[in-house]
Amino acid sequence: MTNTADQTVDARGLNCPLPILRTRKALNGLNAGQTLQVIATDPGAVKDISAFCEQTGHLLVSTQQAGNEHIFVIRKS
Repeated sequence: MTNTADQTVDARGLNCPLPILRTRKALNGLNAGQTLQVIATDPGAVKDISAFCEQTGHLLVSTQQAGNEHIFVIRKS
């Protein structure tokens, strides 16, 4: 998989709410339009990341699964 994101958060092995907290912190450090890739193993992250993006106005560009890893790309609004 090619990573074209501006930054990556490795949240593998972390459970809720840590993946969201790390995602929020990383997005705060990005400029509008930049992208963040989040890799998580917590199955709850699928619903959590989607809800987080809806609530904060960031765009969930893509979601995919590779084995037990969920990979999200978010564009900062």
